[in-house]
Amino acid sequence: MIGGWEWVIIIVVVLLIFGARRIPELGRSLGQGIRSFKEELAGGKQRKDEREDDSLSGKS
Repeated sequence: MIGGWEWVIIIVVVLLIFGARRIPELGRSLGQGIRSFKEELAGGKQRKDEREDDSLSGKS
């Protein structure tokens, strides 16, 4: 399990690598990517449910 000092070191290294200005941009990009991924998963499940409904009602 990562403790308090390890998080501090990780944050300092990230700030040194990316800089303070890029951190919010990286967070937004990560959030948009996760949101898009979740939407695709939900869309795939919805399409699967529609196909199952069509097969049960006799449509092809």
